[in-house]
Amino acid sequence: MSQSLSRRRAGFTFIEMLTVVVIIGLLAMLGITKFGDSKKRSHYATMKSDLKRVATMAETVYSQDQSYANFTPPLGSQGVTLSFTPNGQGWTATASHTALPGVQCTLTAGPGIKSSTICN
Repeated sequence: MSQSLSRRRAGFTFIEMLTVVVIIGLLAMLGITKFGDSKKRSHYATMKSDLKRVATMAETVYSQDQSYANFTPPLGSQGVTLSFTPNGQGWTATASHTALPGVQCTLTAGPGIKSSTICN
C-alpha cells in the first residue's frame, strides 16, 4: 500500500492535454466564425449612419431654401466617401467605404418620396 501512495501522478497525461487543446480549438473556431463578420457589419452601419446625417442636413437646407441646389454633403466618417445629387423634387445620396470595395449604400429621399437605404 505504501508503494501505491508513493507512485502518485505528477502532471497530465497526453490524452488529457490533447483533449484540452481540441476543446480550445473548437471554441476558437466558433468565436472566429461568429464574430469575424462584425467588422464588415460595422462598416455598413457607419455608411448608413452617415447617410442619415446627410438626410437630416439636406432636409434642413430644403426647409430654409426650398431647394437642394445649395447643399453640399459633409465629410464622411473615417473611410467613408459621400456624394449628393439633387434630382427634381428629391435627391440621392451615396456612401462608399474604403474597406468595402465595390459596395455602395444609396439613400433616395425628398418631399413626397418614401426614403429608403439600399446597400449592394
